[in-house]
Amino acid sequence: MDKSSTLEYINQMFPTEASLSGVEPLMQKIKSEINHVDSGILAAVRQQSNSGTKAKEDLAAATCAVEELMYKIREIKSKAEQSETMVQEICRDIKKLDFAKKHVTTTITALHRLTMLVSAVEQLQVMASKRQYKEAAAQLEAVNQLCSHFEAYRDIPKITELREKFKNIKQILKSHVFSDFSSLGTGKETEETNLLQHLSDACLVVDSLEPSVREELVNNFCSRELTSYEQIFEGAELAKLDKTERRYAWIKRRIRTNEEIWKIFPPSWHVPYRLCIQFCKKTRKQLEEILDNMKEKPDVGTLLMALQRTLEFEDELAEKFGGGTRSREIGNEIEEIGTGQSSSQSISDIRKKYERKLAAHQDSGTEEHDRNKDLSVPGAGFNFRGIISSCFEPHLIIYVELEEKTLMENLEKLVQEETWDIEEGSQNNVLSSSMQLFLIIKRSLKRCSALTKNQTLFNLFKVFQRILKAYATKLFARLPRGGTGIVAAATGMDGQIKTSDRDERVICYIVNSAEYCHKTSGELAESVSKIIDSQLADGVDMSEVQDEFSAVITRALVTLVHGLETKFDAEMAAMTRVLWGTLESVGDQSEYVNGINMILTSSIPVLGSLLSPIYFQFFLDKLASSLGPRFYANIFKCKHISETGAQQMLLDTQAVKTILLEIPALGRQTSGAASYSKFVSREMSKAEALLKVILSPVDSVADTYRALLPEGTPMEFQRILELKGLKKADQQSILDDLNKHGPGITQPSVVQSVVPAAPPAPIAPAIPNPASIGLIGSREDVLARAAALGRGAATTGFKRFLALTEAAKDRKDGPFRKLFNA
Repeated sequence: MDKSSTLEYINQMFPTEASLSGVEPLMQKIKSEINHVDSGILAAVRQQSNSGTKAKEDLAAATCAVEELMYKIREIKSKAEQSETMVQEICRDIKKLDFAKKHVTTTITALHRLTMLVSAVEQLQVMASKRQYKEAAAQLEAVNQLCSHFEAYRDIPKITELREKFKNIKQILKSHVFSDFSSLGTGKETEETNLLQHLSDACLVVDSLEPSVREELVNNFCSRELTSYEQIFEGAELAKLDKTERRYAWIKRRIRTNEEIWKIFPPSWHVPYRLCIQFCKKTRKQLEEILDNMKEKPDVGTLLMALQRTLEFEDELAEKFGGGTRSREIGNEIEEIGTGQSSSQSISDIRKKYERKLAAHQDSGTEEHDRNKDLSVPGAGFNFRGIISSCFEPHLIIYVELEEKTLMENLEKLVQEETWDIEEGSQNNVLSSSMQLFLIIKRSLKRCSALTKNQTLFNLFKVFQRILKAYATKLFARLPRGGTGIVAAATGMDGQIKTSDRDERVICYIVNSAEYCHKTSGELAESVSKIIDSQLADGVDMSEVQDEFSAVITRALVTLVHGLETKFDAEMAAMTRVLWGTLESVGDQSEYVNGINMILTSSIPVLGSLLSPIYFQFFLDKLASSLGPRFYANIFKCKHISETGAQQMLLDTQAVKTILLEIPALGRQTSGAASYSKFVSREMSKAEALLKVILSPVDSVADTYRALLPEGTPMEFQRILELKGLKKADQQSILDDLNKHGPGITQPSVVQSVVPAAPPAPIAPAIPNPASIGLIGSREDVLARAAALGRGAATTGFKRFLALTEAAKDRKDGPFRKLFNA
């Protein structure tokens, strides 16, 4: 009962007064149990006392047993030592006899081998003196094996004497072999019929000698073979760049003529292979001297012809001896340019690209050592490609200059012959000059990649960048431009841009061509990065060129919008000439609305069919951001608007809104129609709100203005009162009421608009808030800010000019104030 207290236990045993009668029996029972427990404890104590005594006795007995065991172990160990001594005494004589037998056997074997070695050395000496190379080669192998048995006895005088004698014999054999090989190539092989067989046997002797002997013999042979080559092509007659092809003809003829004679060399020596390596190194050295010692720049044709023949020769050597194979077909990479195939680069190509970069980084320290080392083992994989041709690399700058001149001339010719029109049935609506330019660039890239893939190719890629930038400038210059004057100076633009239907088509062609050039220049960079040396691949980048074409696209689309703006000038002027204050009834939509509709229905279908969806959407957003605020601002240009005039104008506003909402369907491109419709509705709702304020009664016009145009200004509200025809005295009380309650935001709402998103191309810096123009303090500041407005691509020329003039009217002084005081 661990969880219960004593008190609880008693209350549980005796819950009532009547139960107290059982206390006495319970006490007797408890005393009985206590006595029983005491008896058990006493018995346990007695038992424990007896057990302790017994344990001490057991421990003493165990100690005695251990001591007895240790005594027996020492006794056994002593007997074992006595037995070992006895066995050694018995076997001592037997071991002496065993060692004696072993030494006698070793001595007999050594003497027998020494006899064989002495005899073999004497026989080898006789064979060497008689130049019996075939027998001497076999004897050399036997002597070498016998000498290996006496490595441990090299300090013994007799062995030392024999080794010296053997060394002298090998030196004699070497001198005889070198002497006999000196007659090879002198014509004696035709006079002495057995000379070739004799030299073939001598090769067996060389293989039996040290490897350095073979290396020296082959090097001497190759040097002797190339002595006449050096003498012939170091003279004034053939030491010219245009005679390079004759060098390769000489070595090929030499190899072909001596092919049968050189069969005396074992295949493992790779004599033709080693000869070609030395020939390439000597040729490279001579060509470097020729190129460096030229007083004038070499002729491009001669230089390229020499390089071409050198590359062909290197390819022949690589094919003949193996090693240095090309990692990919360059032509396939170049043909992908302009087809769009390279944009879907596989994962394996990406992995291989970075593996190449890693390998180039790891091998850069050992590349020169690997190039210069003598490779004499089969399948060593010496890379013949580039061993000679790389010396042309520093001098190919004249080739790059010629390519640049040719490309620039072709570019000028293409632009001059460009009709700025597209043939019927064309699928991509791209100017032919764009496609022809990239075809010319691809041919130039093929020519260069066939010659080199190093610095020259990288320099040519820089030329491609300059050519494409020049073409972007040509496209930019072809865009229609406006006039000059005070409007152009104030807005930073070229003034009004008048565009015909053909001009609009040309602008669309320029947009499509710039997009094509943007995409294809990226593919060109990808192809070049695959072809070029891995160390230069990181510098291959077309981002600057692509930025140029992106700027052309942006400017072209802005120009397209400016051209339509100019077409709307007459309709906006017609709107202000309507006598809105004297209209007697509301009729159908006005003529200027029909004019706006006619302009859009004639231009939009053509633009929608020529522009891609993303650029057409950008054009629509720009157009809506222009027409909406412009229509709103144009209402303020009217002199007086009566209630009937305001109702008619509200009808016209709704008609213009409907026309604008139908533009995506008119252009047959509805991919972004939802966002465009929302944008148009928001912009045109401001004009509707303005007209509703004009329609409101005079006593509630201030409340209506605050409710419908919370961003309005007192100046704008005063202009609304003038449109309603109120006199100055009547306007003051209403203005005081407006100023008492205060407008929501004191920014000019006449010129505010939401700027649409830019197309997928870089555009000019954002345009500052027109309200900030009023803070400019000098004429230079005004013109600078106006120029900044003109450089921006996020709004229109008319709106910028309006913002500037509105700000100028607010100032008491300034360069444009006199325009409004007249």
